[in-house]
Amino acid sequence: MDSIKYVFEKPALTGRIARWQMLLSEYDILYITQKAIKGSALADFLAHQPVEDYKPMLPDFPDEDISALFHADEYNHEVNTWTLFFDGASNVMGNGIGAVLISPENQYIPVTARLCFDCTNNIAEYEACAMGIRAAIEYRVKILEVYGDSALVVHQIKGDWETRDQKLIPYQAYIKGLMEYFDAITFHHIPREDNQLADALGTLSSMFELNQIGELPTIKMKSHEHPAYCNFIEEELDGKPWYFDIKRYLQS
Repeated sequence: MDSIKYVFEKPALTGRIARWQMLLSEYDILYITQKAIKGSALADFLAHQPVEDYKPMLPDFPDEDISALFHADEYNHEVNTWTLFFDGASNVMGNGIGAVLISPENQYIPVTARLCFDCTNNIAEYEACAMGIRAAIEYRVKILEVYGDSALVVHQIKGDWETRDQKLIPYQAYIKGLMEYFDAITFHHIPREDNQLADALGTLSSMFELNQIGELPTIKMKSHEHPAYCNFIEEELDGKPWYFDIKRYLQS
């Protein structure tokens, strides 16, 4: 009778395995210790079970010469992006619109106008948006981010909401036509408290009556570095030279 080889995975003959070896020796069963199983076990398993549809890996990278993840135009997107805030104001004194165009260099360009025709709040918002976009076109802006606090106007222009008011449909089509002048233009809704500058311009224009020329009065803004009373100097005529008071101050 041929001897039977029985393989155990335990590498050491200690304890019970040693006693099992002595008991199995009566039946011509030969005990052989198994060597340590490492990474070769996986290779042997795959070698005995080949995959029929196996395909070798392709180590070639077709775009290995590309060192940048973004296109050059996309890389300079933030550098060339302009920002527009718009708002309309309707009150008992009239209807006004305001817009603020901000350059990438953080230069503010305010635009305002008074609406001399009957309109609703939504029409005033559309008018303000169109005025701001036209100002951006005049400055040859190509990338523009538009912000407004009117959810209706913003979502209708984006196409999220349906425009059912017959008075607003022409405005929506007109602004979509203006959007073709830009390489990229996006619309965002913001809270009213984040649109205070455009709101102030619209409110200001609604409070002024137009003159015969059709222009609002010019408003000049200056910066004062000191209180008003600091610029007031009262001259004292005491018949003494100008340095007399300084000398007296130093002596006392």
